[in-house]
Parts: sequence; C-alpha cells; structure tokens
Amino acid sequence: MKKAAAKKGYTARDLRAVSDNPEWTKGDFAKARTFDEVFPTMRKGRGPNKAPTKQQVTLRLSPDVVDYFKAEGPGWQSRIDETLVKVVKRKRSSATG
Repeated sequence: MKKAAAKKGYTARDLRAVSDNPEWTKGDFAKARTFDEVFPTMRKGRGPNKAPTKQQVTLRLSPDVVDYFKAEGPGWQSRIDETLVKVVKRKRSSATG
C-alpha cells in the first residue's frame, strides 16, 4: 500500500492539508441522522409505471438472437418485443381467419 501511495506522490500530510472533512468526534456521530431522516421525500429507484403496458419477465434467448438485435444498436430489447408482437398478431389472424 505504501508503494501505491508513493507513486501518486501524496503523503498523509498532503491529504490532511487539503481535506475539507475533519474526523468525526463521538458528538458528531451522536448528532448524525440517516439519509431517510434528512430527505424523507426523496424517491428511491424509478418507482411504479403510471400506466404499465409491459410485463417484466426473465427470458433466455439464443446468443445469435441477442447478437443480431444488439448489433442494430440501442433499443434492442424493444425491437425484440416489436418482432414478437408482429409474430403473435400474424399467428392470431391466421388462426381466426
């Protein structure tokens, strides 16, 4: 570890000199509050969809399929969904007609 620090050229004294955060005392820890207490309304994650139109599933696809759609760039998962929707519509129409 000392060699890695020496390569950067910073000593413990250098780091203390530029530190804006002094070490916490027992009193600091006693006054500390959790993130949720300080920011109670802050949302975690994306949250629920307003109008969920898709269902999240886990699906295993062959590497050829994944490579093909990924090669076309971003949005590959949506393109797989669009392709499957077309197949389902075609199968439904041929089954009823």
